[in-house]
Amino acid sequence: DNIVRKLLRRHPHVFPDGVLERPGNGRHASEQEIKARWEEIKAEERAGKAQTGILDDIPQSLPALTRAQKLQKRAATIGFDWPSVDGVLEKLTEERAELEEVLHSNDREAQAEELGDLLFVAVNLARHLGFDAETVLRDSNRKFERRFREMEQLSAKHLREQCPATLESLWEEAKRRLKSAD
Repeated sequence: DNIVRKLLRRHPHVFPDGVLERPGNGRHASEQEIKARWEEIKAEERAGKAQTGILDDIPQSLPALTRAQKLQKRAATIGFDWPSVDGVLEKLTEERAELEEVLHSNDREAQAEELGDLLFVAVNLARHLGFDAETVLRDSNRKFERRFREMEQLSAKHLREQCPATLESLWEEAKRRLKSAD
């Protein structure tokens, strides 16, 4: 019953009268209207749960990439966002420089913090470009895996027995061979 009520409440564009049995009025809401109404509904639900912060209901248990994307998307709903991808790219450059600066220290905590900031901005870049960060990383993982397996096939010896220069050469050859698959 709770699931059905939630479904009806969150999808007024599908169930405009809030019931399952009755067909809609024939009017189709735009994607923008659907998203705006969704945010209104979610805000009402948050208010009903006595949540005070905009980010309060984003589950801590989500995978880090997915949670970062949800945090950024939610902040963007109130205008806390870059107006274009250019700002995100500038921030990415800034965070990279900050990471590079702490890499020369022995401060592992600062290194981890700056690396985390860099990853967070990379997720923001994915969001600005209209990609799901989790999906694009999974795709990159698959591409790396295909290339690495190709390296293993190309090598006359076990990869552990190869020098770094040979490994790099095998990597470039694997990339070339799999270019159409990637």
